Amino acid sequence: MNPLTQLSLAELRQRTSVKWRMYAADVLPLWVAEMDVPLAAPVAEALHAAVDRGDTGYQHGTAYAEALGDFAARRWAWPDLRVEHTTVVPDVMLGIVEVIRLLTGPGDAVVVCAPVYPPFYAFVGHDGRRVIEAPLGPDLRMDLAALDEAFRLAGEAGRRAVFLLCNPHNPTGVVHRRDELEAVAELARRYGVRVVSDEIHAPLVLPGARFTPYLTVAGAGDGFAVLSASKAWNLAGLKSALVVAGPQAVADLRRMPEEVGHGPSHLGVIAHTAAFRDGGQWLDQLLDGLHANRELLATLLAEHLPTIGYRPPEGTYLAWLDCTTLGLDSGQTNDPTNGEPGVVTDLAGPARMFLDRARVALSSGHVFGTGGAGFVRLNFATSPAILTEAVTRMGRTVGECRRSVA
Repeated sequence: MNPLTQLSLAELRQRTSVKWRMYAADVLPLWVAEMDVPLAAPVAEALHAAVDRGDTGYQHGTAYAEALGDFAARRWAWPDLRVEHTTVVPDVMLGIVEVIRLLTGPGDAVVVCAPVYPPFYAFVGHDGRRVIEAPLGPDLRMDLAALDEAFRLAGEAGRRAVFLLCNPHNPTGVVHRRDELEAVAELARRYGVRVVSDEIHAPLVLPGARFTPYLTVAGAGDGFAVLSASKAWNLAGLKSALVVAGPQAVADLRRMPEEVGHGPSHLGVIAHTAAFRDGGQWLDQLLDGLHANRELLATLLAEHLPTIGYRPPEGTYLAWLDCTTLGLDSGQTNDPTNGEPGVVTDLAGPARMFLDRARVALSSGHVFGTGGAGFVRLNFATSPAILTEAVTRMGRTVGECRRSVA
């Protein structure tokens, strides 16, 4: 069964999470990265069993890392993910912050490829590090020349630096190729930059692409990856993630403060473990549904919004839509590299228009950093019926705006 078709709009509106309660009841929410799916049966069964036995204490053990290791070996040909090279953290972004603290000090630089996930700016900036952008190329892939320059700037005066890699990339849905990641590792070695790879969307690679874990490429041994079942099994409310250290980074991982490991939820660990261990069939059904929605979105945009640019994502359930031809950019800018971290609910330009007039909530591109103004991010992890209604509304609104101007 397709998990994306199992819940009605009425059932979804009973949810109390931020996706369904941020906006009024007439708004179709296609913004934050939550999926409109029921809980995978193996995860639900593991949680019910834990509650039935009163197993709600502190998390313990290595079952989570073992389950991830088995999953990585099966899905990504990553056979040597060693349990002793991992540690449990509350979630991916907090794990990233803790690793950056191990590798840098206040005032040091963190390089990101913009446009990118807004919390990269917020969490890094709030922790006293500088953000240096290496903008993506016109094809939305990493620009190695821009990375070279950013790494050079980041390491000036002998400062320590980190490259915060988004793999797969959010919001563009690009899945980095092995050769691209090998080039990143070579540049990082040349400039003494440490790589921290956010791989939260790794299980969500769609047909036509293949995920390469950063730590499996040549020269990546001093890097880190942070992974979770959160996005692929819709477990954001069940906090838990894993930091994985490359062979040359294990000594750094050992310096992680003990209190960090107290943050993950015991029920979160149980849920994520069950997802990686037993949730493969459910994930395959989800990926089939996401692939169908990716194709449906292309058809809908061609029919209702033909001037909007759309590159079908290789991974994730996020579509990065170029709305610049609509002429709706308000001119509002957000420069999170200059002390103003992006706010996911901050709307401008086309996102503001689609919310106010079409009653469709999307993520505003300007909060994703350089290159995001005039874009919107659309979450297509919903039912085909909701996706169709949302894009139809958006197209009708654009048509009405153009007629009013004419």
